[in-house]
Amino acid sequence: MTKTLRFALAAPLALALAACGGNAEETTGAIEGDAIAAIPAPEGQSWLETASKSDDGGFVIGNPDAPLKLVEFASHTCGACAYFATTGSHELQNDYVETGVVSYEIRPLLRDPLDVTISTLVQCGSPESFHALSDQAWASLEQFGQNLEVNDARYRAAMEAPYEERFLGLAQAAGLIDFFAARGLSADQARTCLSDSENITRIAEVSRDAANELNVTGTPTFFLNGRRLQENQWQALEPILQRAGAR
Repeated sequence: MTKTLRFALAAPLALALAACGGNAEETTGAIEGDAIAAIPAPEGQSWLETASKSDDGGFVIGNPDAPLKLVEFASHTCGACAYFATTGSHELQNDYVETGVVSYEIRPLLRDPLDVTISTLVQCGSPESFHALSDQAWASLEQFGQNLEVNDARYRAAMEAPYEERFLGLAQAAGLIDFFAARGLSADQARTCLSDSENITRIAEVSRDAANELNVTGTPTFFLNGRRLQENQWQALEPILQRAGAR
């Protein structure tokens, strides 16, 4: 197990919610294209309700054959990722994914124990719920941090607990069990997922391998049709999608 993976699974939590790490040198290449006509979803369906899990551990929403494929490496304790989720995700999904022209995949890049815990919970349900739960968790990230500060003793006890009990204890200290229960993930289901240490290790390993393959060291990092983008917020990403044909 690499040092980064051991850190994500076991190290003390540092709530640096505004800084998400740096990236290696960007290798961006502009994509230029003619306007792409909207691609209707199958009758009675919506592309926003079409979701799947990718081989790289990501969660894809939208037309699986969309000509423009946007991939985001994101951490659930990254302040910049939370900013994108609250300022761009809704517009991206409703104005671009819904047309069938763009698909949107989030690949978790785990950074710390709280990140592991949240990522496990948003993956505990179906692929169709992943994006919505992730966006809601990012919108409440500051509250989770405040909960851990208030419940510092419980957090420290969780981090000293056996591995199979650690993330459940952390979720309880951060208020995550009640948070996700209010959004359709039952407390029993959450406890089961958080106690499955083998699956949590698999999630972390897939996260590590996917990031290493593309030399991703910071979040959020975006790729469009396999090309790394320098831009990482919606105000700059939208014009890139439009130039590529999503207009």
